[in-house]
Amino acid sequence: MCLRSPSRRPSGTGPSTGGGTAPSLLRGRAVWLTALGWVSANALTLVLAGRRLPLDLHDAGERTTSAYLVDLNVRLAEVLLLMALVFLLTRRRTRPDLAARAPERATALRETLLLLAYGAGGLALGFAVGRAFGWHPFGLHLAGSMNVTNDHVTRAEAIAWAGYNLVVFAIAPLVYFRRRYSARALNLVSADRRGDLRLVVVVLLVEAAVQTAALRPEIFDLGARQLLLGAPLTFVLYMAGTVLPTMVFVHAILIPRFARLTGSTATTVIFGGVVYAALHVSDSWAEYGSPRAAAVSIAFLLLTYFGPGMVKAWLTVRTGNAWVHVWAYHALAPHTLVDTPHVAHTFGIHR
Repeated sequence: MCLRSPSRRPSGTGPSTGGGTAPSLLRGRAVWLTALGWVSANALTLVLAGRRLPLDLHDAGERTTSAYLVDLNVRLAEVLLLMALVFLLTRRRTRPDLAARAPERATALRETLLLLAYGAGGLALGFAVGRAFGWHPFGLHLAGSMNVTNDHVTRAEAIAWAGYNLVVFAIAPLVYFRRRYSARALNLVSADRRGDLRLVVVVLLVEAAVQTAALRPEIFDLGARQLLLGAPLTFVLYMAGTVLPTMVFVHAILIPRFARLTGSTATTVIFGGVVYAALHVSDSWAEYGSPRAAAVSIAFLLLTYFGPGMVKAWLTVRTGNAWVHVWAYHALAPHTLVDTPHVAHTFGIHR
């Protein structure tokens, strides 16, 4: 978590979007449209997938589509409860005015559209680079992360994936925007270090407990050498390949602009969830070989990543600090907790 004091450079003015009361958040049209979209994604998956998902998941031949959907809806319920917990922990804090950290509306719109186009281009180039070397397309997750596939990942692929994402989605955008905006305008400093630390600890403990109970991660089956070498390696690899790219691209740059353009906390959080899901469109388990498989892949992608994306956005909206989500709900849990066995296997770290 960055401990620098906020910059005094002005960054615009605008309405506060740090979150209102729970009833006011739930009454928004965007919330109800999102709920309709969620139900539609469930129905689309059931209708098009049939009994088995046409996706490259390691257990797709053993589990029914409905079993997957039950898990994903339970995960959404956990996400909503976690967001409620964050609301309670931050209810007495001064709400950050994220809209004021973005430029005036016309500039914010132009920068948002250009950044989204840049992100799409980065994903397309990552697809081409991965395929050119005989690897999986580069998305925001290394092949085999979280949703396990049957494919093998090499060390070279893992390192190239992390380096590519770090440069394209973190370093390049940060260098460009940092020349024009202060660290505070990019949500890179804390206005309440003690409050942020308390929030990180509580959310991390809760999420780690949930991940452990729900996923039963294989990290607890690793030997001492695998843990000592694999856990730090996983932390560094995923910090470069997914955590920092998410933090910079979505939470430092896009979230304040969403707040400025929408004037709505709920819509800002929803947009954060949608963009986070879109950045995983190249996940190795997705299949785009037919219209049916592509539709199922996109629906499953939204059902998988939209909720976690909303939690990350909610943490940023409530604190004004993009670093909070890094430590509370990304770098350690789930990635280091869940993906250490995958990285240990990829790099040949034995007991």
